[in-house]
Amino acid sequence: QMQLVESGGGAVQPGGSLRLSCAASGGTLAYYAIGWFRQAPGKEREGVSCINRSDGATDYADSVKGRFTISRDTAKNTVYLQMNSLKPEDTAVYYCAAGLDIICSGYPPEYWGQGTQVTVSS
Repeated sequence: QMQLVESGGGAVQPGGSLRLSCAASGGTLAYYAIGWFRQAPGKEREGVSCINRSDGATDYADSVKGRFTISRDTAKNTVYLQMNSLKPEDTAVYYCAAGLDIICSGYPPEYWGQGTQVTVSS
């Protein structure tokens, strides 16, 4: 059973940057599409970004386009989410998830991490 572990969250001021990591054990992330999701208090979970397995194509929510970048390091079995120009509305628990390429079209992922808190505040 593959397990995903997120790290890199924390507190940052508006305009700051964070890089989230999603590391896997018991499986190889290169075999999966990887999505980053977030859930803010009182709100539904939303998709933030996705990178597919077949051709590495990426996708982003409109709210983060131009600010966030998803990438893979297959040698480290890790997927990253670089977050720049952070805004208070980016505050949420961020989760990575893995599954077939269709998760980038909204299908439920097979595997989830436990989440990492990102707080953007002055």
